[in-house]
Amino acid sequence: MARKMGFYGVVAYVLYGFAVYWYLFYFADTNLPFEFEGSRADPATFLNGRELMLSEEYSKVRNLLFFLSTPLEWLIYYLILLLGLSKAFKKWGEETSKNKYGQTAIYLIWLSFFAFIATFPLSYISYTLSKTYNISTQSFASWMKDELIDFWINYAMMFVIVVVLYWLINKSKRFWWFYAWLLSVPFTLFIMFLQPVVIDPLYNDFYPLKNKELEAKILDLAGNANIPAQHVFEVNMAEKTNALNAYVTGIGSNSRIVLWDTTLNKLTDDQILFIMAHEMAHYVEKHLYIGIGGYLLLSLAGLYIVSRLMNWTIGRFGREFKVNDPGDLKSLPLFLMFLSMFMFAASPFSNAVSRYQETRADNYAIEMTENTEAAITSFQELTRAGLSQVNPPLLVKIFRYGHPTMLERISRIEDYEVKKRNEQEQ
Repeated sequence: MARKMGFYGVVAYVLYGFAVYWYLFYFADTNLPFEFEGSRADPATFLNGRELMLSEEYSKVRNLLFFLSTPLEWLIYYLILLLGLSKAFKKWGEETSKNKYGQTAIYLIWLSFFAFIATFPLSYISYTLSKTYNISTQSFASWMKDELIDFWINYAMMFVIVVVLYWLINKSKRFWWFYAWLLSVPFTLFIMFLQPVVIDPLYNDFYPLKNKELEAKILDLAGNANIPAQHVFEVNMAEKTNALNAYVTGIGSNSRIVLWDTTLNKLTDDQILFIMAHEMAHYVEKHLYIGIGGYLLLSLAGLYIVSRLMNWTIGRFGREFKVNDPGDLKSLPLFLMFLSMFMFAASPFSNAVSRYQETRADNYAIEMTENTEAAITSFQELTRAGLSQVNPPLLVKIFRYGHPTMLERISRIEDYEVKKRNEQEQ
């Protein structure tokens, strides 16, 4: 039975992969609607022929890798259970250490290492794709270093979470999901507080903005928005990517305004000020805290649903998965698989909320700077630097886009220009 289930799982993944490939390369229509042709949202007006071709090619393959990677994670956890690897990992932990925490640590290192190796080919393909299309400038050694940092940070956090999680499951079979959620609230806030000053510097160097004239303009903009910012930070991303970005990160006293040096190198001061005004809007409208609240509510629903699914699955397929009790550490791949499925299924909703917030931030930035030229050209440069599709397929937008499409963002600004022009004429 286990072999048959494993075979069906692999076949289902392969068929899913072919379906996604067919959708992205043959079915999905990314052509610009007729009414937008010739507008400033039309990529043909700001990209040359080669850039147009490359953006379509790169986007299709990148989207394919996205849709393949998460279900691959499910398949890996599924096979780890069916092949008895989870049982073996636990046995090796028990044979190596008499301490319960040591056994958990050894189990997790085997599980994490196996999952890392199984997903490495797709990660490497994604890296080489970015290098091929000149998005990434990162050497293999630097990329591998970041991958290993990811591995150990995830492992450390996973160890803490798993120890607490399985203690709760064994203490309260019915309500562990609720207690786990309660503890996740301070843990999430703590990680977000540490992110800018502890975790992010492991990957890149952060330092105060060197261009003090630009910093003064940004801080003046922040002052007009009543944002208590004292410094703007830049980060050395040019050695890793040609893409552009800026963001506000952290909570409380660790909040930071951050600019990639690629953004500073490729955009004008007016374009950067527009982008900064956009990021400041998130602070003014408390989007970060709304996002945290939404995430916590989503995680509450997710933990409850996962607990029900685990109980049903172990009751129905416990023998095939070699797991008899949700409180047994061997059930961890099942927990991770269901949690990942839930978050993927919920991503259209969370992305829709994010797109709404990003639209609000765009509107705020336009009203604040009153510089539509800088807004439109900055979006055009973002498109060129990232080889992004201006009008991506519907499923890509639903599952991948936390921002409005460039077609929506630029056309909305053009509508704003028309509205302002009409108001002035009246």
